[in-house]
Amino acid sequence: MNVGSLGKVKIERGCYVYVGSAFNSLEARIMRHLSENKRIHWHVDYLLAHENTMIEDVIFTTDERRLECLISKRLENRKSIEGFGCSDCRCKSHLHYYENFEAAKNEILNVMEELGTKIMSLEDLKF
Repeated sequence: MNVGSLGKVKIERGCYVYVGSAFNSLEARIMRHLSENKRIHWHVDYLLAHENTMIEDVIFTTDERRLECLISKRLENRKSIEGFGCSDCRCKSHLHYYENFEAAKNEILNVMEELGTKIMSLEDLKF
């Protein structure tokens, strides 16, 4: 798959956790990512625009701490996609591979719980 400035990236079939941030417009950013009609700008936009991509869940926090990189580093594994979503930081990746949805969801929930963040999902937003 072509991913903008990253070029060709091999993304194997499986489940991925993308870690991002949006401090001033969280609801708008989530809605943008869920929208099919958007300008392709960020690395994650290329992934979300791919015909085989499905969003299974959106898990987030409104914590005021800047936790994006800390969460991402804790999720990092040997199949994380190097350079994805982290052009503005020093992380290896912000896109992390898991064999299945349950493993991915359990891992992100565990990390967020360890950090003491309020865990939220789409039902918590006022669309």
